[in-house]
Amino acid sequence: MSPEERRDAIVDAALVVARRKGIGTTTVRDVAAEMGTSSGLVHHYFGSMDDVLADAFARAARIGLDTVSAAVARAAGPQEAMMTFLASYAPAESDWTFQLWLDAWSEAARRPALRETSVNLNVAWQELVAGIISEGVELGLFDCPDPGAAAWRIISLLDGLILQVVAHRTTLDRSTMLGWARERTEVELGLEPGALEK
Repeated sequence: MSPEERRDAIVDAALVVARRKGIGTTTVRDVAAEMGTSSGLVHHYFGSMDDVLADAFARAARIGLDTVSAAVARAAGPQEAMMTFLASYAPAESDWTFQLWLDAWSEAARRPALRETSVNLNVAWQELVAGIISEGVELGLFDCPDPGAAAWRIISLLDGLILQVVAHRTTLDRSTMLGWARERTEVELGLEPGALEK
């Protein structure tokens, strides 16, 4: 394998282990065992386990962001784009990538590389939503004086509600969560109630 292929294999193995055990308890030894190699190989390609986990988290999270961004780009206009975002951002109850997000947020305070990756991804999500809102404001479809701030509020609400769905399972169901997020987003954008319902 080339060095890049070897790094990719290490990240792939880290994702497998993190999905099974969680980010917080994934070790270099676990990753090496998953690959059938030695811990020394992992250390040769990465400065720390923090770096391995940050790359693994970034890879998994970036897939979701890219998928939603592509779906939003195909939307007929800002209103449909926002509906698409809301529906696709919120995972199903068994979505393992959001569980990975929960793990990453939990570990971010102790792992600087993971924290930096989490921040960068959060900003990317915020910029996606702010772009939708700004376009809607420019077209006269939305009434929102601060698209950037509104985007942060919408994402923060979604993240908090999704935590209830994914982590607690019994507190809220996905349908209720989406309804609340949609209602709040309509208020943020100055839309009539039900405007974002499909």
